[in-house]
Amino acid sequence: MIGLDVLVVGLTGQTGAGKSTVSKIFEENGFVIINADLISRKVVEKGTKCLEELTEVFSENILNENGTLNRKLLGNIVFSDKTKLEMLNSIIYPYITSEILEEIKKYSDDGKKLVLLDAPTLFESHSDDFCEIIISVLANEATRKERIINRDGLTEKQAQDRMNCQHDAEFFAANSDFVIENNDTIEAVTGISKEVSDKIKYYYNHLRAVEATVL
Repeated sequence: MIGLDVLVVGLTGQTGAGKSTVSKIFEENGFVIINADLISRKVVEKGTKCLEELTEVFSENILNENGTLNRKLLGNIVFSDKTKLEMLNSIIYPYITSEILEEIKKYSDDGKKLVLLDAPTLFESHSDDFCEIIISVLANEATRKERIINRDGLTEKQAQDRMNCQHDAEFFAANSDFVIENNDTIEAVTGISKEVSDKIKYYYNHLRAVEATVL
């Protein structure tokens, strides 16, 4: 159970849009960061129950010789087949959500009440259910594709497959409280991110002040 004095902000958006840049600005402005991508790697480490379930569904062919998950191979399988992607998500999301909630509680217990959840699949995993504010980072398709290819070492087709598996810009805009477009310079997105994080901190401090007055 998340405490009432904790503000969880969900950061999501299109792959290659530049969420990590925005996340860094929020961290510099006093937010603690929960990186769902890192958690997704943790829950499928060698010997975990989640990895065991994945091999039961997708076979041991998705493993490297040392027994660890071959993430690139699994990605090639699921991002070209919607049914298999749904199977993967149904297995892995409960584990990820459980870890996220544990981290939120840990930070809250340590007195850190401003939490940014950086989650590419925020909506798909239903992690938006425990976020009070949602931010989406968007960018044009050509820019995102170039970033994904350079970042992950993918072919153009592999990059496009990953992009096609996500919601479109209209969905993110319609389901977010803030939208940050990252088609310009790093200075531009940094300035916008700082402005948004300041607004959210003001909202949090004002809300808690009002609650303290009422109580």
